[in-house]
Amino acid sequence: MGKLEGKTAIITGGATGIGEAISKKFSREGAKVLVVGFPDDPVDDVVREIKDKGGDAAGYSGDISVKEHAEEAVREILNRWEKLDILINNAGVFPEINPIEKFSTEAFENLVKNNIRTAFLMTKASVKELQKTEGCIIYAGSESGTLGLPENAAYGGTKGFLHAFMKGIAGEQASRGVRVNCVAPGPIDTAWTHRETSDMDRSMEKLTVNATLMGRRGTPEEVANVYLFLASEEASYVTGAIYPVDGGITIAKGPMGEKVPDGLKEKATKLALQHSKEGATDMK
Repeated sequence: MGKLEGKTAIITGGATGIGEAISKKFSREGAKVLVVGFPDDPVDDVVREIKDKGGDAAGYSGDISVKEHAEEAVREILNRWEKLDILINNAGVFPEINPIEKFSTEAFENLVKNNIRTAFLMTKASVKELQKTEGCIIYAGSESGTLGLPENAAYGGTKGFLHAFMKGIAGEQASRGVRVNCVAPGPIDTAWTHRETSDMDRSMEKLTVNATLMGRRGTPEEVANVYLFLASEEASYVTGAIYPVDGGITIAKGPMGEKVPDGLKEKATKLALQHSKEGATDMK
């Protein structure tokens, strides 16, 4: 029996990047999954791919930074499976890389809208249902929420907000049976960390990887594994915690990754991920 057998989960940003891996990992472990994404995201593709593997999934496409859409996403899972056990607040964007004097106000407002407002509205819309099931909420933080992120200070700021917001929600919801935690990835092998699919240049891309102790990007599946632990009964005594999945970047001192042999810089994945290099990297 899977670790999430009989559970239902909403996964925002669930069709691309780390979100796709969470959706597929949770399904493999027995959860019924509502994949939530932008209208342009491959939501239907991911739902079909999950069903092709024998899983149970449905999709919701909409802008969950709009209150009515966030509430509609919660109603969708209740209409289908009558309860909500797990909320994964993974939705987010990484729209621009620039020093603050050049960073566009448009990109800043987009970060607040899609990284903070979505998490706030989905939490607000879901929490009463999660109290009924003694469920859990997991937020997508970041090592940049702890360290800051030069040339994308606004992005790191949104993640720092989520770290603190998570702790506040954990404090108020523990007495109601809801666990609340945060996963804080470092450089992961998605569209966001490749110069071909983001605003990163070659030197930033190299520095991002070599700043990790392990000298490589993490895989989306490696991050999804930690989400799975926190969503499962194995984490029944864990709440208010930030779990780094960052290859040691938060304790690295200089480009330590350059010391890692090439043979240790590759990591195989077991999930059939088709959309890890897609995601909101060009939304202003």
